[in-house]
Amino acid sequence: MNLPPKVTERAFARLAEINDGTEIRPLRVAVAGGGCSGFQYDIRLDQAADDDLVLEQGGQRVVVDPVSLPYLAGATIDFTDELIGARFVIENPNASSSCGCGTSFSM
Repeated sequence: MNLPPKVTERAFARLAEINDGTEIRPLRVAVAGGGCSGFQYDIRLDQAADDDLVLEQGGQRVVVDPVSLPYLAGATIDFTDELIGARFVIENPNASSSCGCGTSFSM
């Protein structure tokens, strides 16, 4: 059995900041074909679907669709704020390589 992805406290905290004072929308983390390494992450605010895996903490939700779930097994969804920019990042143990931007990977 594959481990579900994990979401860090920092990622949930940033999502709460984004949703503050507005309609609370889940953060969708998906995997799509394409990108410079074969697959790419699609991270956006979205609504949850009935068949999504829902990871919830403090009223905030991160959702993953069933097709993307195997690609994200055991991955960690985090938020980083560095000189190059602030963004949600995926630490994926399934990726054999990734591109420099961190949004594309291969398996």
